[in-house]
Amino acid sequence: MVVKDGAGIQLTVNGRAVSVDAPPARRLSDVLRGDLGLTGTKVGCDAGDCGACTVLLDGAPVCACLTPLARAAGGDLRTVEGLGDGAVLSPLQQAFLRHGAAQCGICTPGMLMAAQALLDRTTTPTRAEVEDALGGVLCRCTGYASITAAVLDVGSSVSPPAPDAGAAVGAPVERLDGRPKVAGSELFGADHAPRDALLVRALRAPHAAAFRLGDIPGWVRSRHGPVQVFTAADIPGDNRFGVIPAFRDQPALAESHARMRGEAIALVAGDPVLIESLDLSDFPVTWDTDSGLADSDAARVPGAARVHDEREDNILITGRVRTGSPEAALAGSAHLAEARMQTGYVEHAYIEPEAGAAWMDGDTLVIRACTQAPMMDRDDTARVLGLPPKRVRIIPAAAGGGFGSKLDLSLQPLIGLVTLKTGRPSRMTFSRRDSMASTTKRHPSDMTARAGVDADGRLVGMVFDGDFNTGAYASWGPTVAVRVPVHASGPYKVPNYHAEARAVHTNCPTAGAFRGFGVPQAAILQESLFDDLAAKAGMDRLAFRRRNALRDGDRSVCGQVLHGVGIDECLAALETPWSEALAVAGRINAAGGDVRRGVGIASCWYGCGNTALPNPSTIRLGLTAEGQLCLHQGATDIGQGANTVIAQIAADALGLPLSDVTLIGPDTELTPDCGKTSASRQTVITGKAALLAGAALRSRILALGNMGDGANLRLVGARLVIREGPGKRVIDLATLPVDDRGYALSAEESYDPPTRPLDENGQGAPYAVYGYGAQLAELDVDMTLGAVRVHRITAAHDLGRVINPLLARGQIEGGIAQGMGMALMEEYLPGRTENLHDYLIPTIGDMPEIRSILIEKPDPEGPMGAKGLGEHVLIPTAPAILNAIRDASGARITRLPALPHRVLAAIREARA
Repeated sequence: MVVKDGAGIQLTVNGRAVSVDAPPARRLSDVLRGDLGLTGTKVGCDAGDCGACTVLLDGAPVCACLTPLARAAGGDLRTVEGLGDGAVLSPLQQAFLRHGAAQCGICTPGMLMAAQALLDRTTTPTRAEVEDALGGVLCRCTGYASITAAVLDVGSSVSPPAPDAGAAVGAPVERLDGRPKVAGSELFGADHAPRDALLVRALRAPHAAAFRLGDIPGWVRSRHGPVQVFTAADIPGDNRFGVIPAFRDQPALAESHARMRGEAIALVAGDPVLIESLDLSDFPVTWDTDSGLADSDAARVPGAARVHDEREDNILITGRVRTGSPEAALAGSAHLAEARMQTGYVEHAYIEPEAGAAWMDGDTLVIRACTQAPMMDRDDTARVLGLPPKRVRIIPAAAGGGFGSKLDLSLQPLIGLVTLKTGRPSRMTFSRRDSMASTTKRHPSDMTARAGVDADGRLVGMVFDGDFNTGAYASWGPTVAVRVPVHASGPYKVPNYHAEARAVHTNCPTAGAFRGFGVPQAAILQESLFDDLAAKAGMDRLAFRRRNALRDGDRSVCGQVLHGVGIDECLAALETPWSEALAVAGRINAAGGDVRRGVGIASCWYGCGNTALPNPSTIRLGLTAEGQLCLHQGATDIGQGANTVIAQIAADALGLPLSDVTLIGPDTELTPDCGKTSASRQTVITGKAALLAGAALRSRILALGNMGDGANLRLVGARLVIREGPGKRVIDLATLPVDDRGYALSAEESYDPPTRPLDENGQGAPYAVYGYGAQLAELDVDMTLGAVRVHRITAAHDLGRVINPLLARGQIEGGIAQGMGMALMEEYLPGRTENLHDYLIPTIGDMPEIRSILIEKPDPEGPMGAKGLGEHVLIPTAPAILNAIRDASGARITRLPALPHRVLAAIREARA
C-alpha cells in the first residue's frame, strides 16, 4: 500500500513523490500495479522474457517484473502513464497511433518505454538503433514493422484528418480503440480486481494419468490462513465444455483422470497475500504412472488405449473431399510428384496470459475475462455451473492477443464456480507456465500427398492424406479435419481430387484453433509439392502457379462455382519482384561462398467463416434522443481491428461521419451476438450485418424526412439535418418516441452467409466468400551451419475491398511474423518450452523487410466487395520460406520447424 506519512520506501513515480510500505524484495511490477494502481505496466511472463513490463528507472529501461522494490528506492520511475500530459498524448504515443503500432496493445507500454529511453538519448535514431533498443520487448501481433516506423517518425508527420461522411471505407483510419492502448489506460484481463476479491489458483496435472484426492480438509487446516478448495464434486452443472456442441468433452475440473499435462484438478481460493505464497507441492493427491498416448501413430495402432472410453477408437472425426478419379488421372499424368511433411505443436504465445474476474450482480454471475467468443463463453459457462444463460453475463476484457486459443474456455467456469459457491468476487491470472501447459496449440500434422500434371504443366489430379493430432480433447479438431480437405488443393484448379484428414486423440496438449485451422500445415506440403511439379514440367515456379490458378467461373474441389477469384491478380503482382529477386540471387550465388541466396513463392486461399454451417452476426445501430449515434458491436477485437473496420462500414452505409459513432460492447447484456472472432469472419459477416443495419437506419431516416436516396445526413446536437439539393428537412430526435431498444431511431440487422452443406464426398458450398494471396520470400542459407536468414517477403493479398489500408498492412506484417516463426523456430514441447525463453518467437531483430501489395477484386457477396484477411496472411509464409531454402541449398525440409540442424541434415541428404 502507499503510505502518506513518509514511512516506507521512498521513490518518485511519474514526477510524484510516493512512499510504499511493502517488502523490499517485492517485484516492482506488483508494486506499480497492485500498490500504486498503475496497471499500464503489463506482466506477460514474470521472468524478463517478454519485456511488456518495461519501465524507466533513472532513465534506463528495466523489466519491472525482475526489479525488486529495494532497487528502486530513492529512484525516479517513469511508466507509460507518465509519457503524456493528462489528456494529451506524447509525440511517441501519437506516432504509435498514427502508424497502427498498437494492435492488441498488451506489449505497447513496454515498447513505448523502451523507445522513449532511446529517444531521450537521441532524437534521430537509426533503424538499427531502434531495433537494438526494442530487441528485449516481444510483440506477437504487429510483426514490428509499424512499431519501427512509428519510432522513426516521432514528430515528423501528422495524423490524416477524419474522413468525411461516406468516405470512411478505404481511408487509413487510426484504430478507434487505439488511444487507451497507447495511453496505458486500456484494461486487460488482469487489470480489474474487484474489491475484496478472492485470488484463485489451480492445481494442475503433471502428466496424463488417473489420480486420487486425499485428506483435503486436513490439508486446509494446516494452512496459515483461511483457504477454500474446490474440486469437480463442487460443480453444480454438466462438467463438460467444448466449442462444438456435438463434441463437448472437456471437464472444467478433471474428476478422477487427467487426460493431459496441465489439466486443472482442483482450485484453491483465499486472500491474495496467502494464495500468492501458498505452497501447493504437498496438496493431497496421488497420481498413477503416466501411460498416455504420445502421438497420432501410437493412437492409431489397433488395440491402442482409448483416450475417451465412450468413443470406438481415437479418431475423433474424418473429413474428406472427393471429385473425379484422381488415381486414374495420376496414372496417366506426364509428371508425378509425391511428398511427406510433418509439423509439430505451435504455441499461440500471446503476451497476455489468461486472466479475469467474477462477481455477482444480484442473481447474475458477471465474468470479465479475455475471450474471442463472449456468447459461446456465456452458454458454456452457464451449462457447467448449472445456470440459465440469462443469469451469466460475459464482459470481454481487452484481449492481449488470441489467434484462436482464446476461443476456448479457460478460467471462466473456474472463477465462476468460486464466486457462485462463496458469494464473493474472485480473480485469477494464469502464470506463463500454466497458460502454455493448459491451453490449445496448433495441430501437429503428419501429411502425405501426390499430384500430377499433363505435358503442358496443367494439374490433372491430387491425393492428400493427413493425421492431425487433436490431443486430449476435441476443441476445434472437427473444424480442422473438415477444413483441411477443402483447402489442401490450394487456390488451383484440380479436376480429380481426393483429400482426407483425421483429427486423432492422444494424451498430448489439446490442439485447437490457430490462425488457419490446419490450412497452413496443408499449404506447406501442397506448395512444396507444386514446386516439384514445376521443376519436372520444366516451368518457372510462378508461371506454373499462374497456369493452374483458379479463375472466375471455375469450380472448386467441392464443386462450388467461384466468383471474385483474385489469386491470379496476386500472382501477377509478384511478377516483377519475382524476376528481380531471381536476378539478385543469381548474381550472389555466382560469386560462390558458403552463403547461398534462395527465392521461394507460395499461394493461399481461405474460406471466411464456419465451414458449411450457420454463421450469423447481428448489429444494432441507434440514435438517442440527445443525438448520440451508438453502434452495438459484439465482435471482440483482439487486435485485428474489428472495432474500427465494422464502424467504418456502418458509418458509410448510414451516411454519417465515422467521428459520430460511439462504440458499445462487446458485452453479452448490451450487444447482439456477432459470433466468434475467428476464421477471418468479422469483416465479411459482421461487416455485412453492419452494412445492412446502416442501410436500414438510413432508409428509416429518409422515409421520415421524405427524402431520396441521394440525400446527405448530418447530426447537429439532437437534430438530424437531411439535405437533398435545395431541399432540407430537420428531425428533432428529442421529440420522437423512444422505441423498444431505447432509441429515438434504430435498426438491427443480421447476416448469415449463404452456404450449402457438404455431402459424403465433400461436395457443396462451404463458404460464401474466399480470400486469396501469394507471397515471395528471399533468404540466405549458410551451407556450413544450416542457419537461415530471411531478407524480404513481398506479400500480395486480395482483400476484395480494402476497408482500412493501415490496419490491413498491419495484419499482413503480423501474420508473416507468425508464419516465419512456424517455419524457422517455433516448436512447443510439453514440459520443456513452457516459457518465452525456451519457446522462441520472432523478435524485432529477426524480421525481414515486408512489402505489402493490396489487391482489390471485389467479391459479390462481401460487404462493399470485402473479403477476409487475418487468417490468409499467415498461410503462404512458411511454404514460401521452405521453397526458398530448397532453392538456395537443395535441402528439402520434411519436418518443421526448419531448425539449423534439420536444414544442415537436409543439405547433406540432398548432396548425397
